Amino acid sequence: MVRGVSRGGRGMPGRGGMGRPPFRPRVLMLRPPFDLILAEPAFPRCKPAPDDTALTQALLKRHSELCPTPSEQAAVLALVTKLQTVLDNLVVAPGDFAACQLEEVRQVGSYKKGTMMAGKNVADIVVIMKTLPTKEAVEGLSNKVNEEVNKLTRAEGTGTVTSTCNERGFTVTAPQAAVRVLVTTLHQNLRKLEPEVHLDYKIISSHLAAIRHSRWFEENAHHSSIKVLIRLLRDMCSRHAGLEPLTPWMIDLLAHHCIMNNPARQALPINVAFRRALSLVAGGLFLPGCAGLPDPCEGAHARAHTALDLAAQDHAAATAQTLLRVVARGGHRYVLGLQPFEGGKDISTEITVWDGVVVSPLAPAYQETPEPMDTDDKDDDSVQDVVAA
Repeated sequence: MVRGVSRGGRGMPGRGGMGRPPFRPRVLMLRPPFDLILAEPAFPRCKPAPDDTALTQALLKRHSELCPTPSEQAAVLALVTKLQTVLDNLVVAPGDFAACQLEEVRQVGSYKKGTMMAGKNVADIVVIMKTLPTKEAVEGLSNKVNEEVNKLTRAEGTGTVTSTCNERGFTVTAPQAAVRVLVTTLHQNLRKLEPEVHLDYKIISSHLAAIRHSRWFEENAHHSSIKVLIRLLRDMCSRHAGLEPLTPWMIDLLAHHCIMNNPARQALPINVAFRRALSLVAGGLFLPGCAGLPDPCEGAHARAHTALDLAAQDHAAATAQTLLRVVARGGHRYVLGLQPFEGGKDISTEITVWDGVVVSPLAPAYQETPEPMDTDDKDDDSVQDVVAA
């Protein structure tokens, strides 16, 4: 008998019998969008690159407006230093404080990464508890921190601070700055959480992820151009509705990818990276079926854009396509916010004309279809009625 001939049919491969092909599982192939920077060796230039000085100067000017002033940085630093001192003392020598036990205190967020924006004097600190994070424990920690920080401020004559609890922990507010204290617990305690007693599981897990994000950023994204691009992208996302769902972590990964991921492994100029970021999002980087950006702090197959729903992914791609066409026609000052659009409207949602070229917003490609109603019971009832008749 010839090897490979099945028992179910004459000369037919497989075990399914005559004519049935062998079972092959479908494999989902994630494809990256077209990236001219990575494909440049295959598409050599026929003429020199155009002069992009105007865009470069506009980007640097906008970034200087987005950077916090020295007084803002000093106010945040002073409050963070006081709060860090108080929390470290509670970790090492809690004394008579018995509301909870602290394991570690870590700075996270834009203040830690060096990407803080002007007018947003808010820093983030994650507190890891050894004990379970009950709501009473968070309130007790908030009161203790408020008491100790006020002692330090009164000694310096810098005014008083207030502490208010929320679903993520509590916020310590000073006259010119604020610090959000994000409460979490040890990883082995996550399975012991109860929704009615402790903080929300997803919130606590996101605080642990924030520590991983800050550690990765400190090790891999320390180049100054990455921080410049992050500020520009965050500002652009805050002014255009279609890009608002992009999370800070997605923007961090996008900026790092656009600056450092190139054949030369050298930091790209800020104007090239900015155009690349818009081109990638417009080309479908955050759409279903695209490889997207792998999350270096999660599993091997985790993608950063899966945090967005399908409608948000579609809206982000359509908005980026509109903004990219505006930038290509010389409207970068409106996109960057250096020059307000007519009536303060969102330029990504209005029909505009640039040197005779009409740029109109794209219609959404994703349409949410309602789930079909289950009519089996109604059909059965009608059949029974007919039989009974």
